[in-house]
Amino acid sequence: MRGYLIKRIVVSLIILWIIASLNFVIFQVVSPVSPENTILPPGGGTDESMREARAMLRRLYGLDDPIYVRYVKYVQNMFTWNFGVSFRSMKPVAGDLAWRMSNSILLLGVALVATILVGIPIGIFAASRRGSKLDVGTIGAGLLTWGVPTFFIQLLALLVFSYYAYVTFGFSLFPTRGIYSIPPPADPLTFIADVAWHLALPVATLVVAGFGSWALYTRSVLLETLTQDYIVTARAKGLDERTVLYRHAFRATLPPIVTVVALAVPGIVTGAMITEYLFSLPGIGQWYLTGLLSSDYPVVQAVLFIYALLTIFANLFADIIYGVLDPRIRVGQSGGR
Repeated sequence: MRGYLIKRIVVSLIILWIIASLNFVIFQVVSPVSPENTILPPGGGTDESMREARAMLRRLYGLDDPIYVRYVKYVQNMFTWNFGVSFRSMKPVAGDLAWRMSNSILLLGVALVATILVGIPIGIFAASRRGSKLDVGTIGAGLLTWGVPTFFIQLLALLVFSYYAYVTFGFSLFPTRGIYSIPPPADPLTFIADVAWHLALPVATLVVAGFGSWALYTRSVLLETLTQDYIVTARAKGLDERTVLYRHAFRATLPPIVTVVALAVPGIVTGAMITEYLFSLPGIGQWYLTGLLSSDYPVVQAVLFIYALLTIFANLFADIIYGVLDPRIRVGQSGGR
């Protein structure tokens, strides 16, 4: 197990370094953008003042340094979570990143957990009653919610629970923007309730849009497991169906399900760009989209690096859990020794 872990960690670090280098090449070499074109107004000030301002910005962002010096500084910024200075706000990227990421983690973390807690039990329930009306209804509902774009469900929810509710009752059932009221409540419990009220509709729409894929995947892998010989043997021994389903069949499906759960974690960073935009939530997805449209490359590079970091280490975590749950994986990696 030790050799398996060391190999996976080394490979993950090499992949992270390669992705970070490509992130630098794309934005600094292939498609460079000068911050003075983003920050300074076109044609503003005298020629001398503009030249001084441009020179100051180039020194601030190190654009006059040789390419290898800029690369070393970039790597240091990425791996020390400094990330440099934003082109638009001229503030450290790390400062804005921290509070925006906390908002995204709160939104998508709650949505991911809720989606898993709804989708996986429905998939298990449907697989245990294969061919029944409940199974057919689960497949239909899963395919419908999986196929409909998430933004359409969210626009429909905003239309019904905000616009029509305001027209009918004179007030919206749910807020349409922000993560808390302005000014925020002073009482801690009231503040928590206010945040939950603001996140209720976006989280609910994400659960409706995402539970179908989890239910269908769980149903698929569980049905395949239920046809295995050891399941037939367990039933022949007289074990009750609940024991067969949960202690034998579902336990055998845990490795692929854990892998899918781990790979869904990086989506917490950039997976809600449209959701944050529609509900005006100040998260990292909305920040990334704004930075991309305004050529704020330090912001874009920081978000892409964090997304790559989470993806790589989510894969690493999945590999480790897979090796723990299924010893055949680590035996195969070590060449059978």
